[in-house]
Amino acid sequence: MATGWAGDTAVQDQIDATVEDAIKRARSRMPSGPGLEHCEECDAPIPEARRKAVPGVRLCVACQQAKDEDEAFAGYNRRGSKDSQLR
Repeated sequence: MATGWAGDTAVQDQIDATVEDAIKRARSRMPSGPGLEHCEECDAPIPEARRKAVPGVRLCVACQQAKDEDEAFAGYNRRGSKDSQLR
């Protein structure tokens, strides 16, 4: 397939870069440190099993679900970015 100036692996390189960026973004949002015993939103107790399963947990399950529903995914569209054409 004719790709102009792009190398043979340009599409896969772009996909890999997008996935790596998403992983970095997700890891940067993960809590760290000791977890809380009570939810910082509603002050409900956080079970010990959850504190062990999720290091640095700050919210109870109900508040975490509400937060996750409120957050919309704002991914970066490399294909529409002029910067991606310069790489």
